Amino acid sequence: MKKNITDRLTRLRQTLASNGIDAVIIPANDPHQSEYVADYWKMREYYSGFTGSAGLLIVLADYAALFTDSRYYLQAAQQLEGTGVTLHKMEPGQPEHVAWLLEQLPEEAVIGIEAPLFTIREVQRIQRLARPKKIELRSLENMLAKLWEGRAALPDTVAYDFPVAYAGQSREDKLEGLRTFMRDRGLHHYFVSALDEIAWLLNLRAWDIEYTPVLLSYLLVSETSATLFVRDYKIPKELKAALQAAGVALKDYHATGQALGILPRNERFYVDGDNFSWAFERKVSAQVMLGKSVITPLKAVKNETERQHFHTVMVKDGIALLRLYRWLEQTLEQRGVKETEVAQRLSAFRAEQPGYKGDSFNAIVGYEGNGAIVHYSAEEATCATIQKEGMLLLDSGGQYIDGTTDITRTVHFGEPTPEQKRHYTLVLKGNIALQNAHFPRGTAGAQLDILARMPLWKAGLNYGHGTGHGVGFFLGVHEAPQGFAPQLGSARGSTPIPCYSVSSNEPGYYQTDAYGIRIENLMLCVPSDQNPDFLAFDVLTLFPIATNLIDRSLLETNEIAWLNQYHQKVYALISPHLKEAERGWLWERCQAI
Repeated sequence: MKKNITDRLTRLRQTLASNGIDAVIIPANDPHQSEYVADYWKMREYYSGFTGSAGLLIVLADYAALFTDSRYYLQAAQQLEGTGVTLHKMEPGQPEHVAWLLEQLPEEAVIGIEAPLFTIREVQRIQRLARPKKIELRSLENMLAKLWEGRAALPDTVAYDFPVAYAGQSREDKLEGLRTFMRDRGLHHYFVSALDEIAWLLNLRAWDIEYTPVLLSYLLVSETSATLFVRDYKIPKELKAALQAAGVALKDYHATGQALGILPRNERFYVDGDNFSWAFERKVSAQVMLGKSVITPLKAVKNETERQHFHTVMVKDGIALLRLYRWLEQTLEQRGVKETEVAQRLSAFRAEQPGYKGDSFNAIVGYEGNGAIVHYSAEEATCATIQKEGMLLLDSGGQYIDGTTDITRTVHFGEPTPEQKRHYTLVLKGNIALQNAHFPRGTAGAQLDILARMPLWKAGLNYGHGTGHGVGFFLGVHEAPQGFAPQLGSARGSTPIPCYSVSSNEPGYYQTDAYGIRIENLMLCVPSDQNPDFLAFDVLTLFPIATNLIDRSLLETNEIAWLNQYHQKVYALISPHLKEAERGWLWERCQAI
């Protein structure tokens, strides 16, 4: 495999040189700026061998650089070894990838990119930074794809209707809300590229991307009509009739650019500049108005129906996890269990629950040192075998028709060391601190992120990932715009936490080659009962937190009270749905400390 990468880079460099191109930037996204992408779009993986969901590749005539963040440092180092690609860590003080590339290139050099994969704002930024050295940014016109041997086909799953009984609002009402925004601003057209936004707006679901129930499509909303650009066979007859009744016509996915090129020149065309590809920008005949997505903040705020379903789905997910951990404990009495088998079993237990549609991401099952790899992905041939001792980090989630889940628990199957207990308890203290926050409306994620880190910081410890992200409703497990991140300048860190949004709370600590610790619950942002101008969090996730890893002496009285109350809630809501032996297992793990 690694020789394949070097051969691919050699062919790529030869093609670039023959076309007068000095460097190429290859991102990990698709034309819709999706976090997870279909195999058809895994171009960066093809040319680098790196499989992480975040990061990009830069290839020059004599050097190749893979830029990624701290979640993937260990994984990238392993996957890039022997490929001729060098890992560049995205850290404070290190040059950002565009700045680094421009330093490597002489004046009047040429950088190539595949236009559909870059947004107009990304292109404008690169062009602005490249201007002093007169460096040209050129579209590769599908050059990278032509060199891609054995490329997968475009995904072909069939779309289906997402009932209002779960969505809580009809597609007609959502479209009218968007058109109200358009009328207020004198806009004639609103273009949507983001797949989760289209799925939410039109109450559609499909499985064109693994783990995320979305449909490969574009959407153009006009004053009195809308056009969904999608391959015709993906829309069944009944759904097509329902869309037409809502004023949504269908055109082929590949006809999008042509349709944008015949819009009246005097009409105003609004797009999210962070999700509108350079390929389309050069084709639009109307007056392009760059802005921020209107749909993203609407989607983040869960309506009453969605909130009710979130509470229901957490019970089902808790039951599945309980059965997984009981099975694991019983099996470890007889034999070791591979990390991959744990993930497979958990999916099977979730599949027993009504409304389960699939996993929300590839489960992270990290035993001992593997738990220190933040986005570790176990493989059958190389994964660890879990024994009846040591620490296990399990981060997983499910996609149900009535909600999306994401939960991390860290457990120890033997006798934890004092150091492990100390680290675990500091992480728990951070989780509780964020969970118990009361804050003024308008408070940004970065202002709250510090609450989760402070117990670790006081001990001179930290973790390299954000503390939390937004979560969709039977959509993306990582959803914009809100979350908890230490950087005020980041989109997630600078966004005020919306009332009735759902976010994860997942501080951690990682001891390289030894163990990883993360405790994650999902939380619903709600009005504070102390002040109507304040907000607070209601915990959604329902599953015990390992108490044998807690150093009780490190917890304050209020932290102990919160943990005991949480476990009472877990038992009260899950136990009625369990068999007697399962209730006994849950009762033991929900005892007060």
